[in-house]
Amino acid sequence: MGEIGKLLVIFGLILVITGVLLMLFEKLPLGLGKLPGDILIKRDNFTIYIPIVTSILLSIILTLILNLLFLLFKK
Repeated sequence: MGEIGKLLVIFGLILVITGVLLMLFEKLPLGLGKLPGDILIKRDNFTIYIPIVTSILLSIILTLILNLLFLLFKK
C-alpha cells in the first residue's frame, strides 16, 4: 500500500503543477489554446471550440515529463 500512496501523491503533484503552469501560460503571449489547427466555429447563437493541436502539444509535453520522472524514480 505504501507504493500506491507514493504514486498517488506524485500524480497529484504533477496535476497541481500542470494546472499552475496552464494558468501561467494563459497570461503569457504564447498563444496556447489559439494555435493553428485548433478549431473554432462561431455561429449566431453558439460557439464551438475544439483545441486539437493544443491537446496534442500538451500530451507530448506531459509524456516527456512523466517519462523523465519515471526514469529518475526507477533508479
